[in-house]
Amino acid sequence: MKPSSKDILKRHGWRLDRAVHNFVYFYFHKQYVFVARWLTRITVMLFSWLKPMKAIPEFVYHRYHSKVLSTSDVTKILSLEKTLDLGVDKNKRVLPFKYANKIFIRNPRLIAVMDCPCVLNQKESERCHPVRKCIAVGQDFAPIWLDHCKEKYHAIQITQEEALAIIREARKTGHVTNAFLKVATGGITGIICNCCPKCCVELEATRLSKKIDPSVSQYAPSGYSVRHDPAACTLCGACEAVCPFEAMKITDGRFVYDIGACMGCELCVENCPENALTLYNDPDKLLPLDIELLKTEL
Repeated sequence: MKPSSKDILKRHGWRLDRAVHNFVYFYFHKQYVFVARWLTRITVMLFSWLKPMKAIPEFVYHRYHSKVLSTSDVTKILSLEKTLDLGVDKNKRVLPFKYANKIFIRNPRLIAVMDCPCVLNQKESERCHPVRKCIAVGQDFAPIWLDHCKEKYHAIQITQEEALAIIREARKTGHVTNAFLKVATGGITGIICNCCPKCCVELEATRLSKKIDPSVSQYAPSGYSVRHDPAACTLCGACEAVCPFEAMKITDGRFVYDIGACMGCELCVENCPENALTLYNDPDKLLPLDIELLKTEL
């Protein structure tokens, strides 16, 4: 048994079911995502009219989450030099999840990247690029990918600088940067996803499940909102075109912002040609996963 497999067993202790889930999730990543996508579609199609069925997405989303990250926040994570251990977010001020709530990364300079399973489930002609853009940070995830996913998903070890370059390129094409947390992987930070609005199963599942329960989301907001400068805005519509959460619209010659729908991903700010949008720390939302801020807040 490889050391990374032993680490999975050690991490989950007596919960052998979670250890098996952890291994299956990564080793059969493409198949896992394929099944998840179609189960979500079938559930919504058949049971959107039956209120008790909303327990299904609620059950799933207690175990499968993301925390949206700004460029600044992900840069700090990918620039860590020492182990990050802020412990469990007991008050759920950052990660509002029942199980996946540990802000912990061992050996952050050990980083791996592999093919995105959501992209692999698209037809080749419809895939976004690059395909290899799922990032594992630290001792709890990178060795698993490097031991078990080299052949299947082209996993390779990369530097912090190379990881940041992948983030920058993905954001240029409208990908949402987020920290992925899953109960079966230990409920800890360490996986950075670059989610394509067209390919991502998580984004699709969130949109579909809102038909059953509008409050359901696999995404926790970054903790930021957007400030609009009407004097600088030319109503060009660049923000509306890039927003994956439909929080911004140009309607009847005016800018309309849905602060509740906004996840604070910062894509609109980066794509505004007139610099009419800025990101700010919103006290009415969750705390950002800003490791410098959290060292004093948690």
